[in-house]
Amino acid sequence: MSLIKRMSPDEKKESGIIALCLMLLILAHFIPKNITIVLYIVTYIISAYPILKEAIENILHGKWFDENFLMSVATVGALAIGQFSEAIAVMLFYRVGEIFEDLAIENSKKSITNLLDIRPEYANLELNGKLQQVKPELLNKGDIIVVNPGEKIAVDGVVESGEAYLNTAALTGETKPLLVTKDSQVLSGMIVENSALRIRVSKEYKDSTVTKILELVQNASEKKTKTENFITKFSQIYTPVIVISAIMLASIPPLFLGQEFQVWLYRALIFLVISCPCALVISIPLSYFGGIGASSRAGILVKGSNYLEALSQARAVIFDKTGTLTRGEFFVTQIIPANGVSKKEIVKLAAIAESSSPHPIARSIVKNYPGNIARVSNVEELVGLGVRAEYQGDTISVGNMKLMNKLNIDGVSTIEDTTGTVVYVALNNEYFGAIEVSDMIKTDAKVAIQGLKNIGIDNVTMLTGDKKVVGKSVAEKLSIPNVKTELLPQDKVTEVEKIKSEIADKGKVIFVGDGLNDTPVLASADVGVAMGALGSDAAVEVADVVLMKDNPTAVTKAIKIARKTKIIVWENIIFALVVKAIFLLIGALGIATMWEAVFADVGVTFIAILNALRLLKMKEENKKINKYPHSKTEKYKVEVNEA
Repeated sequence: MSLIKRMSPDEKKESGIIALCLMLLILAHFIPKNITIVLYIVTYIISAYPILKEAIENILHGKWFDENFLMSVATVGALAIGQFSEAIAVMLFYRVGEIFEDLAIENSKKSITNLLDIRPEYANLELNGKLQQVKPELLNKGDIIVVNPGEKIAVDGVVESGEAYLNTAALTGETKPLLVTKDSQVLSGMIVENSALRIRVSKEYKDSTVTKILELVQNASEKKTKTENFITKFSQIYTPVIVISAIMLASIPPLFLGQEFQVWLYRALIFLVISCPCALVISIPLSYFGGIGASSRAGILVKGSNYLEALSQARAVIFDKTGTLTRGEFFVTQIIPANGVSKKEIVKLAAIAESSSPHPIARSIVKNYPGNIARVSNVEELVGLGVRAEYQGDTISVGNMKLMNKLNIDGVSTIEDTTGTVVYVALNNEYFGAIEVSDMIKTDAKVAIQGLKNIGIDNVTMLTGDKKVVGKSVAEKLSIPNVKTELLPQDKVTEVEKIKSEIADKGKVIFVGDGLNDTPVLASADVGVAMGALGSDAAVEVADVVLMKDNPTAVTKAIKIARKTKIIVWENIIFALVVKAIFLLIGALGIATMWEAVFADVGVTFIAILNALRLLKMKEENKKINKYPHSKTEKYKVEVNEA
């Protein structure tokens, strides 16, 4: 019953026709022989009509040699030699096989569609203090929507008010709820769990995250792999060869060996049925589609099966540093006061001066100060140097060593071999101390590097524009064997090209970056992977693979899925060719009947499809990915309250 429920109206109609033909076939055995032939012909026409029709239409369009042509020739030939029941049976089983194939393909598509198509039917638009249900397509930038617990966020936006946990599993594969508060960015498809949110729309429906993701997945099948293209070309050569072989099989023994023509014609017809390349033509694209679906379930968007195949051949992986292996957020990691000055006082002065600056380093200092920040006046931004501000009649100077030198401030102690950025603090041109601000390494970065080594990828490189001491420090902590520092964007491209030339034909080079400032190098790699780029238009455009979470471990996951996909593809190729070769041989020798021929065609195809669908049933949990969630609210604690 469950199978019938899953059928579409067309599939139910098809099943009804097959059932009718089976009843007529059985009935033919209980009626007078003079009527039997008529009933057989009627039954054959009913069962074979769509296949004969498609074969004729293809011939008219110049496409002679396909599975419909082979089935038509084989069964019409069987009718001609009086094998009525077998001819009908072949057509019926072929159509039954097509129903199961359609169900399998539809199931694979639904697995992805159900996973990603989480667009709500409505949005609660706030107008004049009242809520009105509207279609998401009608929302504009700047509109305020209210999302209640259990509802899906219709479009991308920013939290205007409220605090809630969001279920992001459909987008990122992350099972841990995401806490959002005022000013947090939220994406379409996320589900509010516990408390209502007021959200200001930042993107229209057509540009929202879920819409883009669905477009990527749906268009992924258009970019075919070398294997798929090979199978297409193979079929174009294979089918004519089979037809010629069948003609030779039917004619040579009778003409030159004096064998009975009808016997060899029957064998040739069996030969044609067995030879249909359905298993290869259907199962291989379906395998790659399954791989793309499995990747999507893990929060990995692969833009085409060609990139999935390239991932399976990964030999070297190159990482950008900032925003990829590190958070791309700055934290205070060290406070070095001058004699007689407390750490708290230094941070206080720096936070006061930097309070109005949008610079990430400035924001990190402000965030690290536990007290209230007083108002300042006459704030002066000094480009490339720092900032100066007036506070209670005093002048606070915060910036780099160049600023200290420019102001002729004495007693400044330089910090050597630091892995962060040093900010110096002075009050009324008197040196008060220094603050080190560093970009923190992601908690799962080391696991990611080890994961690559575990699957046989030892050629791992980190590229960064940071100074040598910073780059080497990060590389050592993560056990990355190769690191290149102080690189400009064009230098990164050069390094990638160099590694590609070293690898040559041995495999593919993967580059992992943040997708925004790594556009040239993402494009130059065999596969460009955008890290944590969900919702980023730039990343979606330039990258071949988009990781919807900020976890480097997803790179290993993507490669493992790609390799599994390739294994299944080759399992299907070898299985189909071996089985068909065996049955072609026994068919030519007269051992196989039409029933064995049906199994060699429809049966092999169905088994190959089931094998391909294993990718969509992958039970492996994303433990390593979800074990190290990156919390943007986590704070690197530095003691600033001591006297």
